[in-house]
Amino acid sequence: MRANKFRSLSGLLALAAATVFSWWAWLGRDTTKTLDPETGNYSGPYTTAQVAGAVLTLAALLVVAVLLRVPALPAAAVMTVVFTAAWTAQAAGEDETGLYLVGAFLVLAGMTAGTTVVALITARLRRRTT
Repeated sequence: MRANKFRSLSGLLALAAATVFSWWAWLGRDTTKTLDPETGNYSGPYTTAQVAGAVLTLAALLVVAVLLRVPALPAAAVMTVVFTAAWTAQAAGEDETGLYLVGAFLVLAGMTAGTTVVALITARLRRRTT
């Protein structure tokens, strides 16, 4: 029993570290907004490809973690909290309007929904095959 708890805790810690690295690799290094010369509007700092890459990487990390017997819902919660915290810390440092809080809420909501669905489906499929 003690070995299972250690494995679960170490799996959650590894997932947290991988989540932070994924955020940094896909989104954390990009802080440049792009000016559209025709409209005069700024966009960014992220492109659609960056966000899609981050989402797919996070989904893959979560699937692997759950298949390796990291508890599904704690894994989803850890990933959600860590990614949201990393995103919010960077956004808070760059935003002068306070609107980063709206973004943080949307990231939290999206991460909660996405990780919960992926974790539960993966856990259910894992139980069916074992």
